[in-house]
Amino acid sequence: MKERQVSNRQKHSAAVSGSGSSVRSRPAKSLVTILLVCLALVAVTWAVFGQTLTHDFVNFDDHVYVYENPLVAKGLSTEGVIGAFTHAHARNWHPLTTLTHMLDCQLYRLNASGHHITNVILHTIAVLLLFLVLGQMTGALWQSGFVAALFAIHPLHVESVAWIAERKDVLSAVFFMLTLAAYARYARGPSPGRYLLMALLFALGLMSKPMLVTLPFVLLLLDYWPLGRIGGQKSEVGKQLRTLITEKIPLFALSALSCIATLLAQRQGPSAIDQLPFLWRLNNALVSYVTYIWQMLWPARLAVFYPHPNDRLPLVEVIVAITLLVGISLLVIYLRRTKHYLVTGWFWYLGMFVPVIGLVQVGEQAHADRYTYLPQIGLYIMITWALGDLIQKSPGRAQRAVVAIAATIVIALLSIRAFVQTSYWKNSETLWNHALAITGENDVAHNNLGFLFLRKGELDQAISQFQEALNIRSRNSESHYSLGAALIQSNLGNALARKQLWDEAIDHLQEAVRLRPDYADAYFNLGSVLFQRGRIDQAIAQWQKALTIRPLDAEAHRNVAIALRRQGRLKEAISEYEQALNIAPEDSVTLNNLAWILATSSDVSVRDGARAVMFAVKAVQASEGKDPNLIRTLAAAQAEAGQFTEAVVTAEAAKALASTQNKPELTSRLEKEITLYRAHVALRE
Repeated sequence: MKERQVSNRQKHSAAVSGSGSSVRSRPAKSLVTILLVCLALVAVTWAVFGQTLTHDFVNFDDHVYVYENPLVAKGLSTEGVIGAFTHAHARNWHPLTTLTHMLDCQLYRLNASGHHITNVILHTIAVLLLFLVLGQMTGALWQSGFVAALFAIHPLHVESVAWIAERKDVLSAVFFMLTLAAYARYARGPSPGRYLLMALLFALGLMSKPMLVTLPFVLLLLDYWPLGRIGGQKSEVGKQLRTLITEKIPLFALSALSCIATLLAQRQGPSAIDQLPFLWRLNNALVSYVTYIWQMLWPARLAVFYPHPNDRLPLVEVIVAITLLVGISLLVIYLRRTKHYLVTGWFWYLGMFVPVIGLVQVGEQAHADRYTYLPQIGLYIMITWALGDLIQKSPGRAQRAVVAIAATIVIALLSIRAFVQTSYWKNSETLWNHALAITGENDVAHNNLGFLFLRKGELDQAISQFQEALNIRSRNSESHYSLGAALIQSNLGNALARKQLWDEAIDHLQEAVRLRPDYADAYFNLGSVLFQRGRIDQAIAQWQKALTIRPLDAEAHRNVAIALRRQGRLKEAISEYEQALNIAPEDSVTLNNLAWILATSSDVSVRDGARAVMFAVKAVQASEGKDPNLIRTLAAAQAEAGQFTEAVVTAEAAKALASTQNKPELTSRLEKEITLYRAHVALRE
């Protein structure tokens, strides 16, 4: 056993000696150099991404992950921590990522700057770890530094760092690098403790982003190079490989569990997984592999969303992509005896992309910049170590100086390009206008820009954007696109309703329901418009359909309760309010409405002063005492509970606040109610 370990270390040393000058030979000087490289990496990373500290949230998943997610937005809580592990978040199971968003909300509330700071810090840590881990495994300091620099500032990585919703990328990258470091340590001296540490870090990475399921495969590649655990005589390779695969069975098991959790999470709600025919997905995946290589070499015209080509990919592009991928693979295999790094780098690239290359399509993008974040490290390794070999063949100082200058220029140019690309993430309008400027037929960009205008109350512009998105959809009328079309129809219906174009709004919302009978938002929005038109029974029916699909929708329960109350069905309304509070216990509107019924109902069997006070107090606390209507409800609840002195004081406070906020009608009502409370008479609707 001891002889076997010595042999492996000799192989490792041989692999290292051929990949650059060893940092072990001059420890004091190397330590200073390592520190200087780390400082340079930090500086260039923050030079590019420091600007995000002035950026806002964007209306592309940020609302789902943070600012419209009540469980996340309120910060860390026992309920939130449990929910992060027991429920999907944005149709994904990544509890550690969810917890970091909660922590940010705890520290920074909904100040986007703080959330961006966390992303940049995590990315910086990942950059430094990549440099240190790669340097430790290979002994090649400068090559490792160049790879880390490319990883730090490549424009394709802007999306992963500048987009708050992509916290899962930068967080999982930290655990990815830590797992590699733990594995290198384990490979040098295997022990159960070191293995458990590695497995734990891997599990934490999977709980940050399930894309890390391919990491055990990457470890096998690292066994080949630079760790040198595979090699020697051909008769030994098969046995070594079987041993190393067996060694990683627990890691593959963790990957399998993560895949199962991800599939279960993505079934919660309508999805695009089954919307594209397999041949379309396969062709696009093959072309995407080559597209990512081209974008790495020429990172221009990058966008947040690239529309899927559907079945319009030219056959020649698919054939060229297959030829290139097969040709490079065969060349790498042919050169494996003298250039081991090519095998590790190329198959790292191919293998890590498998979960996101589009064979299983989640969303309608052709490809996405964020998917390159970890896979392209393999290509960086190939290119960097190949250049290192060329330098060794031309050992002159002049040649080395030329290479150093060229590397500096490359980093500088990429940094400038990444800085510009990052600036497009300043806010939603800038982001989507840029996407429209460089992509064609981009209905997603039009839809999101329209939604932004809708939020700002610019209804004509919103309707124009939604209509353009529908026009693009009409030119791709395949049934595979029903979810996206339903989303646009629903948004257009909402915009038309805001303009009180009721019939047109209902037509578009009904079309959304027809396109996707499993789309809860379409039923919810249709119910809201019908309610505004006074068609209460129909509205209730639509909201109940939404609840059948999404039973944990507190707002839908609340709307049903409001409609039932309008019909005088108070006991049923109370039941719906209580269900809403079970889901969202701190919703001030629900708390207030329920307290009002319990305090003021003319039905003695419904009234309950003590419960009314309890709910009203919570409503006032949840609103931080800034809404005079909620304080008014508390006064009515106190009067029903026989606390007339307190009711007068509370109503006076509500009156003063209403007067300050220039609400004369509410002020007048409170004056009359104060007269009642002074006479020891409770308020009745």
